[in-house]
Amino acid sequence: MARRRAAEKRQIIPDYKYNQIDVSRFINKVMVDGKKTIAQKIVYKALDIVEKDAKKSGLEIFRQAINNAMPALEVKSRRVGGATYQVPTEVVPARRTTLAIRWIVSAARSRSGTTMAQSLSRELLEASKGQGAAVKRREDLYKMAEANRAFVHFRW
Repeated sequence: MARRRAAEKRQIIPDYKYNQIDVSRFINKVMVDGKKTIAQKIVYKALDIVEKDAKKSGLEIFRQAINNAMPALEVKSRRVGGATYQVPTEVVPARRTTLAIRWIVSAARSRSGTTMAQSLSRELLEASKGQGAAVKRREDLYKMAEANRAFVHFRW
């Protein structure tokens, strides 16, 4: 964590197909070892599969999945007087989308037996319906925040 000044936010260029910054961030998260064209192919193929299965716009399903996986609360560790407490805090909007994208991609990677595009499309479909591993992770985070609600006065 920098002590002098806050880190500068990088400008992300929108993707070439949908012209959306969120899709570009999603592609960057799927990317491994700097292979961006492969990540773009995977994401676009996943969105095409979603369109066929849901008979809706792939971008619409993508947005719904991100919104359903976004957390409003999270817990942060605070050390107070020798004890460490899990303190519930609100999540900044930029971090909400980052966490949702991270959880969806990690849930898709943990699925086995299919290609990345297929597992990513399954995860996006499930997240858009309010199911799946990414949404479950958000619900678990909410349960933890609810259980530690008594320590909210340690927030600063």
